[in-house]
Amino acid sequence: MTQSNSFTTSTRSKRSTRPELKVAAIQLNSQQDIEQNLTTIAAGVAAASDKGADLVVLPENMCSMGRQHETAERFDDLSAQIADLAAKHQTHLVAGTLPCLYRPDGTTISDGRLRQVSQLFGPDGQQIARYDKIHLFTATVSDDTGSYNEAATFEPGTQTVVAPITIDNSTYQLGMMVCFDLRFPALAQQLRQVGAELLTAPSAFTYMTGQAHWQLLLRARALDSQCMVIGAPQGGHHHYQDSSVRQTWGHAAISRHDGVCVDEYTHSDLNVETNADKDMAFATVMATFDPEAQRLARQQLPIFQCHRLA
Repeated sequence: MTQSNSFTTSTRSKRSTRPELKVAAIQLNSQQDIEQNLTTIAAGVAAASDKGADLVVLPENMCSMGRQHETAERFDDLSAQIADLAAKHQTHLVAGTLPCLYRPDGTTISDGRLRQVSQLFGPDGQQIARYDKIHLFTATVSDDTGSYNEAATFEPGTQTVVAPITIDNSTYQLGMMVCFDLRFPALAQQLRQVGAELLTAPSAFTYMTGQAHWQLLLRARALDSQCMVIGAPQGGHHHYQDSSVRQTWGHAAISRHDGVCVDEYTHSDLNVETNADKDMAFATVMATFDPEAQRLARQQLPIFQCHRLA
């Protein structure tokens, strides 16, 4: 007897009529010159749009590595400039992260800390969603920085966010995460449980932790949630005003719902591959989100019907 494949397509399944979605993750090497970073961001979004991207994801700390309080003073202005890019290129745009002086309800953080904010803008330039990073990086790493404690600068967010992306009358559900969030499978699973189909991961992984875990985490969270995970990182060396240098891992990548990495920029620095974009100022990875293939995969391996501890 020939054994049938347990993952074959069921002809009885109700087929989705939603079209495929083209997504892009951009890798940057942001420094502390905000205006220059904005110029690079604009070029990156334009390049992704030219390649047909319906959704573009930018990295954590996209407008400045360091200088968090100074950058936070410009939160509204910088957000408006990113919103204008979404409108100009008629794309959905995840504005990686920007530091912000106030919470989503408008209240100022009284102890002088900030929120690390990721925003989704629509093709009309309107903000669709705001997600404040929940998990704050705390680690001792064998690099020149050594000790990391984001909680000294940032107040953690408290709300998970799943937001709609609507294109040609078809809607896709986007769950929002940031960097260190990738280490917490419960977050990815919770986002899936409330409808997420894609997860964003703007990041600035240290070189050491990224080398060890970056792609593994992207693939693991994709498997945990059966969502596409879009990893848009910082990469390379970042020079600070006090002459210190921080190195990030880079390697922009997108993982499919089944844990397959469908596209990756395989370097930290942006001057390695000849196909890096725009004088090596950024790199772009692209993937096609197939909602029907993901739906069938979830049906054939219904892990969210089998949860016993969640």
